[in-house]
Amino acid sequence: MKNYDSAHIKNITLAGHSASGKTSLCEALLFKAGATDRLGKTLDGNTVSDYTPIEVAKKCSIYTALASYEKDGNKVNILDTPGLFDYASGMIEGVYGSDCVMITVSAKSGIHVGTKKAYDCAVQYKKPHMFVVTKIDDENANFSNVLTNLKTEFGSTVCPLVVPLIKDNKIVSYYDLLHEKNYKYGAKGERIDAGEPDPTYRIDGLLEAIAEAVAETDEDLMMKFLEGEKLTLDELASGVKNGLANGMITPVVPVSSTNLDGADILLELISKLVPTAAETGAVKAVDADGNEVKVEYDVNAPLSAFVFKTVADPFVGKMSFIKVISGKLESGKEVVNATTGSTEKVGKLITLVGKKQIDLGVAVAGDIVVATKMNINTNDTICDSSRVVSFEKLTFPRPCYSLAVKAKSQGDESKISTAMQRLLEEDLSISYKQDETTFEQILSGLGEQHIESTLSKLKTGFGVEVNTSVPKVSYKETIRKKVKVQGRHKKQSGGHGQFGDVWIEFEPCDSDDLVFEENVFGGAVPRNFFPAVEKGLQDCMKKGVLAGFPVVGLKATLVDGSYHPVDSSEMSFKLAASIAFKEGMKQANPVLLEPIDMLSVTVPDENTGDMMGELNKRRGRVLGMAPANKKGNTTIEAEVPESEVHDFAMLVRQMTRGRGEFTLEKLRYDQLPAMLVDDVITKFKVEED
Repeated sequence: MKNYDSAHIKNITLAGHSASGKTSLCEALLFKAGATDRLGKTLDGNTVSDYTPIEVAKKCSIYTALASYEKDGNKVNILDTPGLFDYASGMIEGVYGSDCVMITVSAKSGIHVGTKKAYDCAVQYKKPHMFVVTKIDDENANFSNVLTNLKTEFGSTVCPLVVPLIKDNKIVSYYDLLHEKNYKYGAKGERIDAGEPDPTYRIDGLLEAIAEAVAETDEDLMMKFLEGEKLTLDELASGVKNGLANGMITPVVPVSSTNLDGADILLELISKLVPTAAETGAVKAVDADGNEVKVEYDVNAPLSAFVFKTVADPFVGKMSFIKVISGKLESGKEVVNATTGSTEKVGKLITLVGKKQIDLGVAVAGDIVVATKMNINTNDTICDSSRVVSFEKLTFPRPCYSLAVKAKSQGDESKISTAMQRLLEEDLSISYKQDETTFEQILSGLGEQHIESTLSKLKTGFGVEVNTSVPKVSYKETIRKKVKVQGRHKKQSGGHGQFGDVWIEFEPCDSDDLVFEENVFGGAVPRNFFPAVEKGLQDCMKKGVLAGFPVVGLKATLVDGSYHPVDSSEMSFKLAASIAFKEGMKQANPVLLEPIDMLSVTVPDENTGDMMGELNKRRGRVLGMAPANKKGNTTIEAEVPESEVHDFAMLVRQMTRGRGEFTLEKLRYDQLPAMLVDDVITKFKVEED
């Protein structure tokens, strides 16, 4: 591949709602640009960017994939991102790596939640963005309605650059407003001049609208427009380019990825309008002293690059997707990891066209490259030692759906741990940890499909299969009144016997751990046996008398007892303490405690009533409501029992059609209502059996 500088490198991300045509658009662009020799189809499982086994099986994007083509003296990197909400982290990675976000919108189904999420993400990271209306050839397509809805939803910046001209419900041609030319396509996909359009299409109004949009980007052009002068084609193109770069214009272009109508026009617009890396401006960073600095896309400056994605490939090893901000990244060169302070040697460098790997010796400022087998992770900044800087880290959604996992085969526990460590490096929106109370291994992600794909990669990539189950709720036990009980252990079996006798007062307290005190007078229990009594009680705290849950909030005071000068031992007093514990718990009004979580859920205003009703069904206690930061949404704060929120992620997604979001934080333990105690005890005993 030819070497390019930052003035001739463009990075594009394809984002949008699931099934809006992102992967098909990627196929069309690569094929039309000559980077591939066939046009793959998602349904056939042979596309460039959906190549993993699970993507082929599910016929949708799950991971962000990299591809590239060369055209008009530029190298264009394409990041094809997933649209399913379970894989939101992939979209975030892709948007960061881009210089322009192309948001796909189906001409058949129009705007969806994924469209808005992609738009919001592009705005958040201050990336130029445009809409590509796909599936324009579908018999149910309606470009006019989609364009109207885009303007209504996203404002007056929405501006069509190409419009399909329709007669008898069929597209007869495409009018390029920037060049004022009308095209149609032949049987072999060749572009043909279609002549002047029929006046009934009202092209003049569209030309007037695009001229006005361009005029608003520049004072001189505005004056010219207001004076009634016609803007030149060069002024229109330059104005749209500037408007796209600064967010004042959001272009709209129609494309058919099936018959390739409009794909060549889109390629031309990418070449002319999408900013190169050098044109996107400096990137904010923090230097070694904590001062904010700006790093230009300058190939002659010291190296600085950001790791925005990691892939745990079982064959190649760790693959780090890196965007080079300044300088040159060269294979074999030593670099500083600004995150850890360690020195790393740059591994083999490759660029990708889907799964096809192309070796590179060097990657320059503005380019996206993959480094293999380096000890770096997502969100790390690597630099030249002469200038150490750190770029802003990406923020990923927090896991909100959990399953307990257990190895199918004995002895695979260590394999799971090793494999999960690799997957945690790859996907920062999953977590894997052991519950301190139930001792289950809990895998958490953004939804059922997210967990499913993670387990699929665990199986296909690392050869480990697991069983899954709903995580156990970490109930606890405590007491509600003060009691004094005796624990007496006596056993005679010839020779030395065993004898231990204690009187212990048990009472409630606020500590999660056992509070042990002694108040023995007259040597009724020798001091050297006190630790044995405490140890016996500590062991018993692990398993209460109601259902075997850990015990909290217990204070034990050793007040009396007796001993035998020969038969008493530490073990005897441990057993005596155990007997006292079990009897004391039974007498002290034992109760079950359930974990309570603090829930903050944001839903559209129209779903607020339904959410309040659902929280009441789930024994939630609403603390308050307030308008959310996003207009038209309400945030509800509530305390909800942990046992009631396992499927809450699915509920919020279904109720709000993907527009809602929530966070959960562990808050405290409260007494389980008496009417639920028997069910919990019965369920626990069944699980134990």
